[in-house]
Amino acid sequence: MTIVNADDQTGLYLLTPPKIDLAVFPDLLKSVLDTGAIDCLQLRLKDVSDDEIRKAIDAILPLCSDRDIPLILNDRPDIAKKSGVDGVHVGEEDASYAEARAIMGEEHIVGVSCYDSRHRAMELGEKGADYVAFGAFYPTQTKEARTSVTPEIIEIWTTFTTVPCVAIGGITADNLGPIVEAGADFIAVTGGVWNHPDGPQAGAKAIKAAIAAASD
Repeated sequence: MTIVNADDQTGLYLLTPPKIDLAVFPDLLKSVLDTGAIDCLQLRLKDVSDDEIRKAIDAILPLCSDRDIPLILNDRPDIAKKSGVDGVHVGEEDASYAEARAIMGEEHIVGVSCYDSRHRAMELGEKGADYVAFGAFYPTQTKEARTSVTPEIIEIWTTFTTVPCVAIGGITADNLGPIVEAGADFIAVTGGVWNHPDGPQAGAKAIKAAIAAASD
């Protein structure tokens, strides 16, 4: 499985909320996935036990598999490999790309955070990373942003390489236009979907519509 879009339009890469309640979240997620707006899902849970991560995967993976949506686990290639998810995403302070690839194998997705560093992106892209993520583009409440980048980094990246890139950090339907126009392959969103005033289904649809409008 790959993270490349079939329709050549910028895809919506959805991250799960920082905290989820497995008694209700799977049904909520199902309703969001059924909008058809989501192209990739990342399970991102911090400060929880390994058992909680595994239980979340068990609940979420079938929903993604049934819809042919890749499920990426944040940070933990050891759990990702054993759990059957499609890939793993690692940052600079997590397992290294080399460690993640060695664990996951060539058949799984390994994505990497590159912040504002084209050098890091180029280095890891040449080593075989399936995608690189740049950001934060805007202020975000999900995590403390290490850097602030502009769409220019996307423009430069897509000019010189075909390795897919993901834009992340405070992105909403209202501010994604310049990033889509710069050529981002995917836009990673958390609050823009889950915190939408009309609900996450409306949030997902609004972002997909904004992507389509910016792509015209």
